[in-house]
Amino acid sequence: MNKAQKPHKADVPAHDAEGTAGLVTPKERPAWALSLAFHVGVLIVLYSVPQATYSGHNATELDSLFQEFNPEDYSFDTAVVETMGSQSDLDNPSPSQAAATTLSKTPQQEVQERLDEKVLAVESPQTADIPLPPENEFADVIDIQGQTENPGGIEGAVDRMAVEIDRSLLNRKTLVIWLFDESGSMAARRNAIADRFESIYKQLGALKSSDNKGERRPLKTAVVGFSDKTNFYTNEPVSDVDEIVSKIRNIKAAQSPDENVFTAVSQVTRKWLNYRRRMRYNVMVVIVTDERGSDYGEDGTALEKVIQLTRANGIRVYCIGNAAVFGREKGWVLYRYPDGFTEEVDVDRGPETVMMERLALPFWGTRGFGRYQMSSGYGPYALNRLCAESKGIYLIADEGRGQKFNQSVMRGYRPDYRPIRTYLKDVETNSAKQSLLKAAIMTREKRIPTLSLSFNAPNDNVLRTALNDAQKPVAELDFRLRELQAALEVGEEDRGKLAEPRWQAGYDLAMGRVLAMRVRAYGYNVVLAQMKGQPKSFTKKDSNLWRLKPNREITSGGAVKRLHKKAVEYLNRVVDDHAGTPWALLAERELSAPMGWGWSEAHRAMTTAGSRGANNPNRVLFVTDPKTGKKKRVMVNKKRPRPPL
Repeated sequence: MNKAQKPHKADVPAHDAEGTAGLVTPKERPAWALSLAFHVGVLIVLYSVPQATYSGHNATELDSLFQEFNPEDYSFDTAVVETMGSQSDLDNPSPSQAAATTLSKTPQQEVQERLDEKVLAVESPQTADIPLPPENEFADVIDIQGQTENPGGIEGAVDRMAVEIDRSLLNRKTLVIWLFDESGSMAARRNAIADRFESIYKQLGALKSSDNKGERRPLKTAVVGFSDKTNFYTNEPVSDVDEIVSKIRNIKAAQSPDENVFTAVSQVTRKWLNYRRRMRYNVMVVIVTDERGSDYGEDGTALEKVIQLTRANGIRVYCIGNAAVFGREKGWVLYRYPDGFTEEVDVDRGPETVMMERLALPFWGTRGFGRYQMSSGYGPYALNRLCAESKGIYLIADEGRGQKFNQSVMRGYRPDYRPIRTYLKDVETNSAKQSLLKAAIMTREKRIPTLSLSFNAPNDNVLRTALNDAQKPVAELDFRLRELQAALEVGEEDRGKLAEPRWQAGYDLAMGRVLAMRVRAYGYNVVLAQMKGQPKSFTKKDSNLWRLKPNREITSGGAVKRLHKKAVEYLNRVVDDHAGTPWALLAERELSAPMGWGWSEAHRAMTTAGSRGANNPNRVLFVTDPKTGKKKRVMVNKKRPRPPL
């Protein structure tokens, strides 16, 4: 048989093949068997690997986004804890368990963190250090100008100005223009500043020095006074501190009550503008006054012009002045007359805002504040705005003898120092603001009356006459209060839109106080009518007077009780939301006494005819003469001409 005729192995019977009968060689095994064995082996290997269960759905779809990663980064500790008993580790999770319970991360989150680490781990190339500017230049750029500060009296204010002058001298040569109010009430303040000048200028290293040697730049000083006109006590700036002190001490009290401070600032700026433009001096104007100024104009035109002038030329304006009386135009200063007698005289010291945002309501039936008024914590609007716009500082040298408030709290109630036209446009956008200003104007145009709380009662006829007379102004009072309530209620819809704490507190206080006064007026009229119809009898033999005192019982009907509830709600909101502010103090004072009325009897000593009244002689007071230091007699009731303050 040739090679071509040799039979195929497949044709050979099984029992004739090599090896054991019934078995086939590896080469003779079918392909499907090999594939089956391979896949079974793979399944056995995979089965030995712990299964990681992914939380959430679509995990496979998300995992497909990450094709390459290091398996070692995702290995888990699967060691079985076998130790038992008190030393068992069963309470301590394995590292993998601890990681799972602490981090609670999905594999997707872990992959993202790995990617983030790769990005964050990229090192940035080193660059050269950028040198910081000199400290004095840095301080000149980032400073606290435009603020209101209370440095602690006139001495503290002068010391604070010394710091400002020193900072200016570190930058360049400086001209300081001291602008003094010539009012008689300012004599003590002018002398206090003169007393401190020599030591201050010694500290500045500028005493009688005008050369350019050393690190210090030249310091020039000018002294100017203002009242209804501007007086230049130094025709040109000087360097001699003795001359400066002498000029200040020789300022005479003006005979005019006007203080045209903004005109004076404009005049001194124009007079010495070449120091700023040509000679490259820093120029500082320091106003020393105790009032708000007479000439900024109702529409603020004069104020805006001087602001534009000083800002355009980089001239900073500072003021050593008094705090404005909170929400009031008038304040009180202690004035000493030439004969040595002293008394409090009213002056223009506020308000701290463009318009008066506080109602001029008396405290009736509760203790008020009298002349010891509250400090606003800020200067009068116009002066404070001038300082703020020119990057100067308003320094409070005197807060008065009234209630004072924490500066950190009051910063959240900063007045609006924008131009008057901007202020008024903003008011037009909210009816609550409009109604508050309208009500405040109404209380200024005509004084809100207070009613008597004491009634002589030597007999019933005298009592009835007194009660009848007391009821006559009640109708006028209630009419005025109803007008105020109606004006304020127009703005109730927009009350919730008020964003500024100052406006919120102002509106709520106004509404609460008006409603409280209405409740008291209703109750007052009711109890007077009851007493007039059926007079009470005294329980004590010497009683001859009936007094009304606050009482918690509201006897005026359901409508008045609803007013009472609403008043309390408004006042309590002021107390709760604006603690530590003047608004909260006024609300607390209104709530300090109940709004109902009750009767109490008392005794009043009756005076004999002629012992008081027109023939009463002037009282005599012994005072110290400011010139001689000796005691002398002064008539207290003597009429004195109003000082030009």
